[in-house]
Amino acid sequence: MRIETSMHQKLAQTQTMTLAPRMIQSMEILQLAIMDLRARVEQELEKNPVLELSDPANDDWSAPEENVTTEPVLPDIDVDGPMIHDADNLNDFSRLDALNRDWDDHFNEDHRPSRNGMDSEIDRKHDAMQNMQSRPQSLHDYLTEQLSFMELSPTERTLVEFLISHINDDGYLGIREGEEIDELRYVPYRLEDLVVSYGKPGVTVDDLEDALSIVQKLDPPGIAARDFKECLLLQVQPDTPHRDAIRALILNHLEDIRHNRMPIIQRKTGLELSAIKEAIEEMRRFNLRPGAPFEPRNTQYVLPDVIITQNDLGEYDIKLTEDWTPNVQISPRYFEMAKDRDADQKTRDYIKQKIQAASWLIDAIEQRRGTLEKVTRAIITHQRAFLDHGPESIKPLKMQQIADDVGVHVTTVSRAVDDKWVQTPRGLFPLKRFFGGGVESKNGEDVAYETIKQRLMELIGKEDKSAPLSDEDLVEKLNEAGYPVARRTVTKYRKMMKLPSSRQRKDWAIGKRVGGD
Repeated sequence: MRIETSMHQKLAQTQTMTLAPRMIQSMEILQLAIMDLRARVEQELEKNPVLELSDPANDDWSAPEENVTTEPVLPDIDVDGPMIHDADNLNDFSRLDALNRDWDDHFNEDHRPSRNGMDSEIDRKHDAMQNMQSRPQSLHDYLTEQLSFMELSPTERTLVEFLISHINDDGYLGIREGEEIDELRYVPYRLEDLVVSYGKPGVTVDDLEDALSIVQKLDPPGIAARDFKECLLLQVQPDTPHRDAIRALILNHLEDIRHNRMPIIQRKTGLELSAIKEAIEEMRRFNLRPGAPFEPRNTQYVLPDVIITQNDLGEYDIKLTEDWTPNVQISPRYFEMAKDRDADQKTRDYIKQKIQAASWLIDAIEQRRGTLEKVTRAIITHQRAFLDHGPESIKPLKMQQIADDVGVHVTTVSRAVDDKWVQTPRGLFPLKRFFGGGVESKNGEDVAYETIKQRLMELIGKEDKSAPLSDEDLVEKLNEAGYPVARRTVTKYRKMMKLPSSRQRKDWAIGKRVGGD
């Protein structure tokens, strides 16, 4: 038997692109919104000693004059740690040195900004904390407070407090985490489960039922319901208008109400359509989430990255909101230390490393400014009608078109507009709002999908509610207006805008046609 052993080496050529740290940082900075950029700059000022505010006198972070130091402070240097090396940036320090040689003539010790410049900012934040509103009362605190006005036995109080601890933020009892309460679905919760979780002998379901009836009498109405239907029933009071009709609707006809099946409700309840409609209107006043008013409300403010204004000539001017981002520069004192040949070599290398990192940050911020401005100007060129006449005049626009105009990759445009807002004479919009597809009208013009949505809303708003337009009718009317769309497209947009179907929009109480289902 002949045994042959051979080795075959498979060679494959692969192309890989390794992004330099400088490029990665530039992309990260470009993608940051204005307040995130401010936080990033603040972080870099904290950890990089060579960075300083270029105009501390006009910045909130500057320190008072008496805090100005006279000698630079270096942190502990890990001389054995990794250094930053980039083949494309070996001459960065030399380039920066050449650009900053004239600093010697202009450098003045008395006006050098303080590296302890965060003191005034800390004081300002401390004052703001002192003026903050105290924590609002929680739902559990509010319910527990009401117990002090009730005469309860120790056992009752223990069980009642136990049940209160199982009420979620929506005001429902025992709904498991991740489950949602809405008018389309509710999840019944069994007290048997709470008996098991309570774990004390002698406690029965009847005991918890009695305790639950106490909790459900507390304010707000509808609290501690086990499901959606019970929440509604708890809000029906003896003096509620149309009380009997409302109870009948809640117990037997919630799905019929959802699908606007008024004739079925009329036939089964024997009520007039007008009475049914009045009962439903009263039900709309009920709170589907009794605990919602006690949720902490953190108002989210949107700060535009770009402001567009119209000048006297009718043209649009662009201004970046740079006031929220402090201007930074590299401290000339550290440049001098890096050039000092008498200084320790490891210290000089560390300073050069930090100068290089600071240079990358400054360049990335400047590149962000330029890219964001160019992208915004290109968007204005394409969406001039939007600014002149409003959102209904928006044109189809793809990011690739802007990338071609600006001369960058489409991913750069995507990062530039991501999470960015623009203040325009027409209102505040995300920059992504200006992008979208469209169709070609019968006249050969490009029509944005947003325009079709606007037209769809107008048609539904003006329709006869006794005979609302079906999706097929809407398709026909849109085609007559020059917007060729398919029925599935109309259905998709209607659902996106949360517009009910024609059956659900029908008002059975008006018109002559009151037929079956």
